[in-house]
Amino acid sequence: MSLTSVLPAPKQASLSLREQEPVAARPSTAIVSRHRNIPPYGERRGWVPRTVEDFGDGGAFPEILIVQYPLNMGKDNGGEGKTVSIQLDSQGRIKYDAILNPNGDRKNIHARHEDMQVKLYEEETLRRPDPETELEVAEKTKKALESIVGTRLAAAQPTNAGGVKENKGPTYIRYTPTQQGENFNSGVGQRIIRLTEMQQDPLDPPKFKHKKAPRGPPSPPVPVMHSPPRKLTIKDQQDWKIPPCISNWKNNKGYTISLDKRLASDGRGLQETVINDNFAKLSEALYLAERNAREEVAKRSEIEKRLKLKEKEKKKKKCYVD
Repeated sequence: MSLTSVLPAPKQASLSLREQEPVAARPSTAIVSRHRNIPPYGERRGWVPRTVEDFGDGGAFPEILIVQYPLNMGKDNGGEGKTVSIQLDSQGRIKYDAILNPNGDRKNIHARHEDMQVKLYEEETLRRPDPETELEVAEKTKKALESIVGTRLAAAQPTNAGGVKENKGPTYIRYTPTQQGENFNSGVGQRIIRLTEMQQDPLDPPKFKHKKAPRGPPSPPVPVMHSPPRKLTIKDQQDWKIPPCISNWKNNKGYTISLDKRLASDGRGLQETVINDNFAKLSEALYLAERNAREEVAKRSEIEKRLKLKEKEKKKKKCYVD
């Protein structure tokens, strides 16, 4: 059983089947008038839309498998601005890779087989620089390396790493008081003050208490949108009416609750009395056990009576013999 026998027959013929049809069997596609008669759906076999009038102010036909431009949509208008002019290289051959760089940007485009081969550079590109250029480049490299090493060494110094300031030398200041005379400043006209910076211990706790700045006002809350108020109807009030809870165990408020309300809350009236089948079996078993017990007790009492009678007869006989 083949696959073609299971699948339904195709509704539209392929392009190869169309080409195999005779020319006389194909419908004519010649333009007779401006308003052409478009074949209905299902009868467009072999018909190809070629002009704008063939679409009838509509879209493309999905069952016709060719490129279609209804109302000239998507069609290149004369190819203006999209055609790359033919360019020639130094050897007079056409540069087909010009389409890869139509704007003429300075880009290295490798689109030929020669670009993949190893290039043999000319002697000018491999020529050694002159001594002046070597010294200039070496000086620039030296300065760049010294700046990098200097920043790293400065960061690795213990004075900068530990935060301990370097102890500077003393500073001398000449001081001239405004009040002069023997009664002021021990009669000295000028004094020289020596200022030295006291060494600080990096492990000392901070002397000043750092206070955190108060937090700014919070962002305004998100507004909650409510629907406009509406009047409550009687149905809404009845729907929201919750009956009070009636309990047979607790009555905190001390309300007087009638018996019918209590029974209704308990649900006893809605329950049906169901007797299990095992109850009848148990009752029957108890009845049989009781009857058997009564029979055994009666037999025992009868046997005891017979034994007593025999003992009496033996005693009488013994008395007569004596």
